[in-house]
Amino acid sequence: MNALLNWLDSRTGYKHLIQEALYEPIPGGARWRYVWGSTLSFVFMTQVITGFFLWSAYSPSTQSAWESVNYIQNEMAFGWLVRGIHHFAAQAMMILLALHFFQVIIDGAYKAPREVNFWLGLVLLQIVLGLSLTGYLLPWDQKGYYATQVATNIAGVTPVIGSQVQQIAQGGSTYGHQTLTRFFALHAGVLPTLLVAFLALHIAVFRRHGIKCPDQHLSKPQGMFWPDQILKDAIACLAVLATILYFVVTKGAELSSPADPAEAYSAPRPEWYFLFLFRFLKFEEIDKLGLAFGAIYIPGLVFTIIALMPFIGKWKLGHRFNVAFSLGLLLGASYLTVLALREDAADPDYVAAVKEAHRDSVRAVVLVRRDGGAPPEGALSLLKSDPLTQGPRLFARHCSSCHRYDGHDGTGRMIVITKGEGEHKTTEPVPPQAPDLGKFGTRDWATDVLTNYHDVFAPLKNLTLDEKNIGERFLAGDMAKWVTDNKAALTDPANADDLKALAEFLVQESGRKDQGSIDVLLSSAGKELFSSGKLKNGALSSSCADCHDPGNGAPTLVGYGSEAWLKRFIQTPDHADFYGANNAMVPFVGKLSDRELQLLVDWMTGNYYRPDGAPVH
Repeated sequence: MNALLNWLDSRTGYKHLIQEALYEPIPGGARWRYVWGSTLSFVFMTQVITGFFLWSAYSPSTQSAWESVNYIQNEMAFGWLVRGIHHFAAQAMMILLALHFFQVIIDGAYKAPREVNFWLGLVLLQIVLGLSLTGYLLPWDQKGYYATQVATNIAGVTPVIGSQVQQIAQGGSTYGHQTLTRFFALHAGVLPTLLVAFLALHIAVFRRHGIKCPDQHLSKPQGMFWPDQILKDAIACLAVLATILYFVVTKGAELSSPADPAEAYSAPRPEWYFLFLFRFLKFEEIDKLGLAFGAIYIPGLVFTIIALMPFIGKWKLGHRFNVAFSLGLLLGASYLTVLALREDAADPDYVAAVKEAHRDSVRAVVLVRRDGGAPPEGALSLLKSDPLTQGPRLFARHCSSCHRYDGHDGTGRMIVITKGEGEHKTTEPVPPQAPDLGKFGTRDWATDVLTNYHDVFAPLKNLTLDEKNIGERFLAGDMAKWVTDNKAALTDPANADDLKALAEFLVQESGRKDQGSIDVLLSSAGKELFSSGKLKNGALSSSCADCHDPGNGAPTLVGYGSEAWLKRFIQTPDHADFYGANNAMVPFVGKLSDRELQLLVDWMTGNYYRPDGAPVH
């Protein structure tokens, strides 16, 4: 064996290389504060390895990028683990960069003769930021799509060359397929190559000058990289890996819904390590000075000061300034990050947008699995034809000006009006002008209409432009009087089964798939009660059929709440079969396409795919 190793050494000189690499003197002895450079190199190599496996399954196309990432995340063996490590290692790298930077500043390792190495480190910092920015877009999901679009818009305000830089980054004047392919080329090819090259230079220059030992430790015994420092480095690397794995297992890498340029995403946010700049740009004073001032000039000035630190630090007072300036940057960035997170948590629109994006992402995975894979036109097409995804949006767009759905606009957003500006800005809920349709067509809806009519239809009193006082007439009309006259009888415990029977009969009329199986005997009893008005204990003042049979003047309940009934009602609520001359609802005939109407009605009647047959809300 020794003969083979000696032969290999004579041809390669590997023993000398190992000697040079491992037996480096450590002035003042090995210390935990020196581990950050090694942990950064370790995390980068982890990124390279996991990135290679991700690359092997990734397809950089606007119709296949999300689909391939979804395959990696949810179908490929251990794909969730590989992507999770890659995702959280990228975030760990930002933290380790900050720690390494502060260790360099505090120890004065930026001073002569280490200026060039310090500047090489700043170049590496910018490359890592570029890797983070370009990697954010590659899943081609809503979050990454709109957040990266904000970044390219910022590049567009660069003085003199802004428009050219933006066009080069985007691959043209529009944001789309060419943007994705260019960002992929940068993320997987150009930037890693540059990082390896500058990292090699950084290490070479570092080895030339050695570790900068703080003055107070110079008198202590000298140590060696092997085995003293390398043991501490290995323990630190294991701790970093354990932390990354903890977040992979407990949180997992996020994948939002497929990018949809036609559907504005109201919650575009960068990753947490860019949030401080995002919040800084929102300050009113900064906003008035323009995007270029806050995103180009100020960061450029800060980076210039950092680059000049080797010259500023030649004097003791200058070194103190550098340390204070760096600490101020850390505290300022931390404050802005916390401020942004707290404001987002208190913003109901942002919270609703995040929840909606999460629902869409989960739904996209469900639909892809239902079909055994994404169609050639991409997973987005599945969401576009899905009632559970599109129904709430259509409701919010066309119905929420009057109605609510469980108190919100269908997508989870509250309907509010904003008053005042700046610190005096307040929001107030906009009162609905029609019933809340969250329970429409269910047993609870039928029960509430029969026993709590005034509560269900109370929003009608808020009707605007109601010259005929239709709202007030509804609340004082025949149905309102009928409920008042019969509420005591219907809520009598002796008639509890009769009330359930009426509700069961109306649910059967709707044919809703999400209401479970129909109790046929109970529904038959409800049908009989609907016609006769006879209760177990007493009788109704008049039967339901007296008014609601076709041609009797009240809205027909034949097929009430069903797909066909709803389509007719939404398009022509002023038809004689419905409200006729008493109608206050806007007819939607011609205002909704057949496809939109079908999606809206399917959502309202629960007619959409469920992986296990259970209700989905």
